Amino acid sequence: MAKDTKKDAADLSVEQKLKALYQLQTMLSEIDKIKTLRGELPLEVQDLEDDIAGLNTRIEKIEGDIKELKSAVSQKKIDIQNAQSSVDKYTEQQNNVRNNREFDFLTKEIEFQALEIELCTKKINEAYEIINQRTEELEKSKVDLTERSEDLEQKRGELEEIVSETKSQEEKLRTKTKTLETTIEPRLLTAFKRIRKNSRNGLGIVYVQRDACGGCFNKIPPQRQMDIRMRKKIIVCEYCGRIIIDPELAGVISETKPEEEKKKPATRKKSAPKEPKEPKEQETKE
Repeated sequence: MAKDTKKDAADLSVEQKLKALYQLQTMLSEIDKIKTLRGELPLEVQDLEDDIAGLNTRIEKIEGDIKELKSAVSQKKIDIQNAQSSVDKYTEQQNNVRNNREFDFLTKEIEFQALEIELCTKKINEAYEIINQRTEELEKSKVDLTERSEDLEQKRGELEEIVSETKSQEEKLRTKTKTLETTIEPRLLTAFKRIRKNSRNGLGIVYVQRDACGGCFNKIPPQRQMDIRMRKKIIVCEYCGRIIIDPELAGVISETKPEEEKKKPATRKKSAPKEPKEPKEQETKE
């Protein structure tokens, strides 16, 4: 069935291909208008979702860091208890030493354990400072997360409202475009989509407007306009690359300049023939 469709699309005349492309362009432009109604909402929703995902990751990391710090503090407290036990033990042993060498050795061990206790205490204090900082960051991140979540719910609500209003219309247009695309030659359809993607206004096919391209508005030579009206081959604009058709094929009444009225030569009105003056009667002398 697909092969038959491709054959039918290839068998179409150039005029039929151009007409199908213009119909497709019209439908796609309608879909673009619907997307424009949504404005920046889809992007804003996406940005908020990304922010929330980032905040969740940050919160998890901060909570993990705090957990590790608290675990380290607990370990240091155990180390302090062990060191203090060693101090007590060495102090007791000093009372039963036999010579100065044993006394000096125990003294050094007590000093070492005291330094260990001091170092562990310092590490614990530093850890508590970091825990306090990370806790503040955690609270701030949670506040930001709450605000972002509220904004996201609001934006999603607005977007869903707009989508619900235009969803059925968009679905119908998309169904029609898919059906119409099957009637267009694949190579031509691919070229059309590429042109449309590269154009700012999403127009891949335009008609001649006032002797110019309807996409970039550059002038089209008369001979090229004649070729476009002939509809014998697909012609693209040499400036913007868009496919060009004549207005009549697009269902638009071509704009023609009104013909200037020929100036009629001015004619002088024939004046009525002057009546000959009657000769004055000569006065006769009586």
